[in-house]
Amino acid sequence: MTTVTSPRVLAHPARDEIRLEDVLHALADPMRLRVVRELAAVDADLSCSDVELPVTKSTTTHHFRVLRENGVIRQTYRGTAKMNGLRRDDLDALFPGLLDRVLEAAQSQERRLAGR
Repeated sequence: MTTVTSPRVLAHPARDEIRLEDVLHALADPMRLRVVRELAAVDADLSCSDVELPVTKSTTTHHFRVLRENGVIRQTYRGTAKMNGLRRDDLDALFPGLLDRVLEAAQSQERRLAGR
């Protein structure tokens, strides 16, 4: 885990510390998967407030923390905003194709459920 040097720097696991079971755990929650899907769709950093989730602010904060601590996203401060970016390069290097397959499966499931 990276060392936190100030309150404005958040700890993230180094690439070699990211574990498959932790990534899968983080992606297993529908709200966290929604965050990842939005980040993947824009392929850019988004602030926490840019991602609207139908949960309380404290629960949203929890979901972002789980994604960060498990190596799925990187969070950085830009002014007063906490920006979130998908760690696609790290995930693709460690688990080739995993993120793409999960995103495809989520989209397929969404289409299937919408057709009911």
